[in-house]
Amino acid sequence: MRNRTMPETAFEMALAARTGDMLDACTRCGKCVEICPVIAPAGVGNAAPKDVISGVIDILRGGAAAPAAKAWATGCALTGDCIAACPEGINPRFLLAMTRVTLAQRSSDLRERRRKGIENFHAVADGVNVLARMQLSDAELTRLGQQVNDRLDHGATAKPGERPDFVFYTGCNVLKTPHMALTALDIMDALGVTYKVMGGPTHCCGVVQLRTGDTEVSGRAATSSLDKLAEGKTGVISWCASCHVQFTETTIPTIEKIRGARPFEMTPFMLFLKTRFDDLRPMLKTPVPMRIALHKHPGVKGVVEAGIELLRMVPGIEIVDLNQPAVGLMSNALNALPDYKRGLQLAELEAAAAAGIDALVAIYHVDHRELCAHERDWPFRVVNILDIVGASMGLHHADHFKRLKIMQDADAIVADCKDMLAVHGIDPALARAVVAKAMLAEQPLPLRT
Repeated sequence: MRNRTMPETAFEMALAARTGDMLDACTRCGKCVEICPVIAPAGVGNAAPKDVISGVIDILRGGAAAPAAKAWATGCALTGDCIAACPEGINPRFLLAMTRVTLAQRSSDLRERRRKGIENFHAVADGVNVLARMQLSDAELTRLGQQVNDRLDHGATAKPGERPDFVFYTGCNVLKTPHMALTALDIMDALGVTYKVMGGPTHCCGVVQLRTGDTEVSGRAATSSLDKLAEGKTGVISWCASCHVQFTETTIPTIEKIRGARPFEMTPFMLFLKTRFDDLRPMLKTPVPMRIALHKHPGVKGVVEAGIELLRMVPGIEIVDLNQPAVGLMSNALNALPDYKRGLQLAELEAAAAAGIDALVAIYHVDHRELCAHERDWPFRVVNILDIVGASMGLHHADHFKRLKIMQDADAIVADCKDMLAVHGIDPALARAVVAKAMLAEQPLPLRT
């Protein structure tokens, strides 16, 4: 998987060993290819499934990149159907991730890959830090585990000297839509759960560097964050699906191979809530009379089903099935297939309008960021699932991100946030650049003119 002469790190050697074990176990039956929902849009063509997976194995073993195998690997949307389909119990999604790493490593030398990884990381960090501070006070940033004042207890509810029940890992990008994370913490408070919040660029999962093929820096960043996350008595609750897959399929199993033990278990927030539904149900008191449809991405098993079950617990909610394809880990997992992605989003918006729903409801932050501005043009709202749960529990945090994005004017957005920019000492020119790139440009399906 590499094209450099310097010694591999322990993380890289263990990652390669895990990959090799899966390659040895693979029988090339092709069932993972047969069930994949993006074969056609990825441009795999008429290649036989057995030939496609054989081509992936050839790439990972140092062979040539057959067009069909390369198309499948680069077009992967991380839906995860392939994992359940594999009769050998291996993880084809992980193998495709390693295939993309191999292809990235072949495309440029280490110095260029590292430069690109650093550049991409800084772009994420700027977007997260600036957009969060355009919306949040110091106290709210502190509650979300972001460093604003060394004298404050950063995002922790356990008593001093006590380990929290969980570490709540936000990942990075949910901090752009912080009302979701704040509501999640409110719900955990109501359930009596103690936690410490970690996330943001200082607790990087390493996925940005992995995508560029820099396995050394990716492993170092992920391992550092993993060691910090191991504070909870019961494990880690994750919000971001991308971070969840990166940790549970790449980092934690690799560290386990090195150290001989898993540092902790990581549970998606929706699946954590499912374990507390009996406690949560009596708290859902206020009726929320709405016809809604759920925007679905099934990449983390059980999350969509838990979300539907949770919404059915809210009095007044009627769920409408739009009968649309559920593809990908989150919306951004479809970025490699832009035309296909735009088609999916348009078809869903049209189906939602035809069904006469009151709101299209997303689970993940990425989906909300991409869809929320369409609220301006369509006869229904676009909200997050926790907006509905919070409304029934008497909890509320304003969705400033949606309000700002609907403006569709970077100068107007910066002017609206001028007081917050001054409080946090952010240059308005930097804010404008971030808004243009990390907010307004993130619009796969253009708004109506």
